[in-house]
Amino acid sequence: MHEVSLAGGILGIAEDAARRERFVRVTLLRLEAGALSGVEPRALRFALESLAPGTVLHGAQIEIDTPPGQAWCMQCATTVVLAARGDACPDCDGYQVQPTGGTELRVIDMLVEDN
Repeated sequence: MHEVSLAGGILGIAEDAARRERFVRVTLLRLEAGALSGVEPRALRFALESLAPGTVLHGAQIEIDTPPGQAWCMQCATTVVLAARGDACPDCDGYQVQPTGGTELRVIDMLVEDN
């Protein structure tokens, strides 16, 4: 379950920001995990909630947006929406698709509380 290591990295980002910006707690953490990112949002949420006690994420509300995947279909010469990696083009059923979006995992923003 690589979501635990991803959660550790996200926690590190929050802790670094807290030191740099001098806040004590994150009240809302918004993430984006694209449909083609290989991240299971429920597992990531569980991992973050498990790591949160005693950190700046303790008690934070966690929102994870999951934008759809996008790919360029070489046969259709158009951008198509993909639900998952390995899916065929929904228009031509071909597998010559190159992901172009929805592959990212990123911190969108944090609502914080200072002391």
